[in-house]
Formats: sequence, C-alpha cells, structure tokens
Amino acid sequence: MTQTLTAQDLFRAAYENRYTWDPDFPGYQANVTLHDGDATHQGHIQVNPDMSFEVFNIPDEMAQRMVKSQLWEMTIHRVRRSFAETHGDNTFELGATDETGAVEILVGGASMGNRYKVRDNAVCFVHRQIRDVIVNIHTFDKQPTETGYLSTGYRSVYLDPTTLQPKDAETVFTDAFENVGGYFVLSRRTIEETKAGVVQTTQLQFSSFKLL
Repeated sequence: MTQTLTAQDLFRAAYENRYTWDPDFPGYQANVTLHDGDATHQGHIQVNPDMSFEVFNIPDEMAQRMVKSQLWEMTIHRVRRSFAETHGDNTFELGATDETGAVEILVGGASMGNRYKVRDNAVCFVHRQIRDVIVNIHTFDKQPTETGYLSTGYRSVYLDPTTLQPKDAETVFTDAFENVGGYFVLSRRTIEETKAGVVQTTQLQFSSFKLL
C-alpha cells in the first residue's frame, strides 16, 4: 500500500536535506578577494565555531560591508536547527504542482502567507514576507553532498507587498564550494544585479583555507 506524504512530510524532508555544519564545526580562516566593478580589494576573514565572523585588512568601508554581508548570508544557511525549532509553530498545506514537478507548500500558523516549492527533495522556491517587503528566491542549481544539498545557483527579487511589483534589482547568485577538512565552505560567489537592463557584477573569491 502506497503511503501519501503530507505537505509537512515533504517540506520536512527537504528542510532536513539541506547541507549544514555539524556541532563540531571548528571554524576557519581564509583570504578573500573582492572584485567590485573596476575595484579589487583583498583581505582576510575568519568564521568562528559559533558562526560569528570577522573581516581583516580591508580598509575600504563599503568593501568590508559587502564581504560581511555575504558572510552573514552564507553562515545563516549553515546553521543546524531542527525542523521543530524553525517551523514548530507553522502548519503546512499542499498547493499546486507546476510543470517542472515542483510541489507548492502553503504555510499557516506563525508564518502564515509564506510559501515554498519542493522538487527532488530540495526547496527550489521561497516566497517570504520580511517586515515591509516580500522576497522571492528561485533556486535553479544545487550541489549534492553526502550530508545534504548546497544551493549553487539562485535568483532573488524583492517585491512590494501591496502591488507585488519589484522594489529593487533582480539578483542572481552563483556559488562554488570547497571541501576543507570535511566541511564545505564557500570558495567563490558571483553576484549579478540587473536594474533597468544594466548588469553589475561583483565576485568574491576565498582561498588558502585553514580550519581553526
């Protein structure tokens, strides 16, 4: 007899299939090079075992903020939290299945209004309201590992919650990861922002990794 999976079953399986760092994650150090337009900045970063991070030797304030913002975005996706911790106050319903086979998951409860799509045991779309803006994230590429998948290509756009029209540039992220001592760490991120038909490209490269 075939058992039908519930919306919560599908979403929990995809959530638990994400690659995260285990509790023994030691942290690491690396060199960083930021290519932002015609400017190049070099420095050093450290990600600590508690997921905090530091940036050294980048005197340009805007460049330092850019590196910090991308480290923050990367580390929050490596934190390991149980499904109950993150989604225990939510409920889930099945929505439509699109032409790619992605199943929509509609969220109720504490995060009512949010929705996701799941395909091949991975979250491939996120629709989430954060304060006064809606963010849509479409994942179009991923890298499998023995302990879960890493998103390596995704597109994000921020929408006005009233009109659902874009509020800012569409941004495409392309990531590469390196296995350092059993932990996958970000080795390259390319960010392409498209606004009014103009594409601006920023790239961060990390190298000379050393676990703490």
